Amino acid sequence: MASGNRRSRFVSTSQKAGEYLKSKVLCRVFSEDYEKVTNKIFDPRGQTVRGWNRIFLAACLFCLFVDPLFLLVPSVNDNYLCLYDGIGLKILLTVVRSIADVFYIIQIVVQFNTAFVAPSSRVFGRGELVIDHRKIALRYLRSRFWIDLYVALPLPQVLIWAIIPSLAGSTTTKTKNVLLSVIFLQYIPRLFLILPLRLQISNAGGGLAKKAWEGAAFNLMLYLLACQVSGTCYYLLSIGRQESCWRMVCDQENPSCQYSFFDCHYAEDPIRVTWYGSTNVTNLCNGTDTSSPIQFGIFATAVTLSLGSCKFFSKYFYILWWGLNNLSCVGQNLMYTASTYVAELLFVIAVATLGFSLFAMLVGNMQQYLLAASSQIEKWRLKRTDTEQWMHHRHLPPELRQSIRMYDQYKWMATQGVDEQSFLKDFPVDIHRNIKHHLCFDLVRRVPLFNQMDERTLDAICEKLKRVLCTANMYLVREGDPVREMFFLFRGHLDSWTTDGGRVGFFNSSRLIPGDFCGEELLTWALDPRPSIILPTSTRTVKAVTEVEAFSLAAEDLKFVASQFRRLHSKELKHKFRFYSHQWRTWAACFIQSAWRRYKMMKEEAKLRDSEDGVNGESRPLRSFWDVYATELIESTRKDENQQAGSTSDAVNTIQKPVDLDFAVEY
Repeated sequence: MASGNRRSRFVSTSQKAGEYLKSKVLCRVFSEDYEKVTNKIFDPRGQTVRGWNRIFLAACLFCLFVDPLFLLVPSVNDNYLCLYDGIGLKILLTVVRSIADVFYIIQIVVQFNTAFVAPSSRVFGRGELVIDHRKIALRYLRSRFWIDLYVALPLPQVLIWAIIPSLAGSTTTKTKNVLLSVIFLQYIPRLFLILPLRLQISNAGGGLAKKAWEGAAFNLMLYLLACQVSGTCYYLLSIGRQESCWRMVCDQENPSCQYSFFDCHYAEDPIRVTWYGSTNVTNLCNGTDTSSPIQFGIFATAVTLSLGSCKFFSKYFYILWWGLNNLSCVGQNLMYTASTYVAELLFVIAVATLGFSLFAMLVGNMQQYLLAASSQIEKWRLKRTDTEQWMHHRHLPPELRQSIRMYDQYKWMATQGVDEQSFLKDFPVDIHRNIKHHLCFDLVRRVPLFNQMDERTLDAICEKLKRVLCTANMYLVREGDPVREMFFLFRGHLDSWTTDGGRVGFFNSSRLIPGDFCGEELLTWALDPRPSIILPTSTRTVKAVTEVEAFSLAAEDLKFVASQFRRLHSKELKHKFRFYSHQWRTWAACFIQSAWRRYKMMKEEAKLRDSEDGVNGESRPLRSFWDVYATELIESTRKDENQQAGSTSDAVNTIQKPVDLDFAVEY
């Protein structure tokens, strides 16, 4: 009974472990496995997401400029001394804002369908992708989904068309107390949303801007945005201050005056027409009368110029100039005109603080983009500029220029501009070995030729490995060239083919996937105990199909690794080497084809002889077909060793057998 319980617990544990491993395999994959779901899941490091991020960043900046314009909707009618909402401006802003909100909704959909890099796998290269829909959705819901949903809501449109008209009170009071607070409660998250987006674009492509002046222009645009925001707030507060003056005068003229008279909907009311003919509001609230019941302070200029009754473009450029003038002067122009009104003083303090902070940030960022040559991004940008000038000077063809740009971009994405080999040289031997173990050990285990080795041997191999990055259509080695490195693929795909030295009618190709290797001729050379400085020639051409990341072992390093191979059983290594070597596979396929053709040919000849013997009536000793086949196969093999076949159809008979691994002699 106890044995049965233990067995059931073991089976349950095994099933759970299997399910766990299965989920890990399905959820954490290499980039090439992403191709299976490429139409459903976006690669965060791919061209599609990078292009969308730039489009979305432009949409976010556009929305940040549009949202403050809702504060310019309240206007003043000087002819009737009342307030109204500009219907044309409301419709235009509603349409533009609604179109811009669509980009935020698309961003939510994109985030739900964008894979992410597993943090635990980001130890070498660009890491592994998580493509499971459930994990992607849970990660997004736990992080920033609710913020993205909040900023996508059409709050200003709902406020100015549905909520504010239904409230009691004058238009300006409702706008100032409701519209200002709600819009800016949504505006602040939208403003901070561009910070991680900008960082993501910079990390993916080596900087937000491709040129230094573009980065400076971006920071200048953010500064102008702050000027516009402060200017629109100044405009709305000036309208509210003017309305406060009207109310105070109205209180003095009570009961002939009512607050509803300041709404243009009642401009034609007979009682209001009678009141307007006798009131002194126009003279007391024009911003210049010293007997005014309130102090206009910094808003006196806006009231005097009748800013509220100007056309839209006149309003916009005035408030932009006002914000630029006062933020650049850190509010010094306001200190001599400010009144004792608390809200006005708080606004002046906010403008001075914001101006000081943004002006210092603008100068710092401008200096960073224009003068800072110590950062990795600037170094990479300067190097890329030098590369472009050199390519132009040497008149390189457009195709070659594009290949160089793609490789430079891919190298930046994988290393972030850090030269890992020179970087690791600065560390002591022990730290260097531990870093190499952390970066390479698990990946080396996945190469079938290495997966049975002990940890000490793998550590020795890891120390000699060098990383290789290749873009699409790049050749790693060509047929007939000396083999200087052996490559072990762990991400991407390669095409490998041979023509057997350029022979007519012979072509063999295969696809290399992660875990395969190429340049195996160098391993045979390294295992040869006889000293030789002549490198072997490649029997195959290897070309990258997609972006490829691989390890390479140079000829000298492979000599050292070859000594480690001898610790294994030679038969096991020979079997694996033959099984995974595409050179051996090609020879085996050709050998099988040749044997099959000889078999078919001799079978037909045997049938022909049997038919001729039957016609002539001759009787010969009975021999089995297999005896005849074996005899003629031996004779045919001897003929093939002494002479080359001249026909195209028999070309497979002459391919040379690869040299086998030799473990007989130790160093």
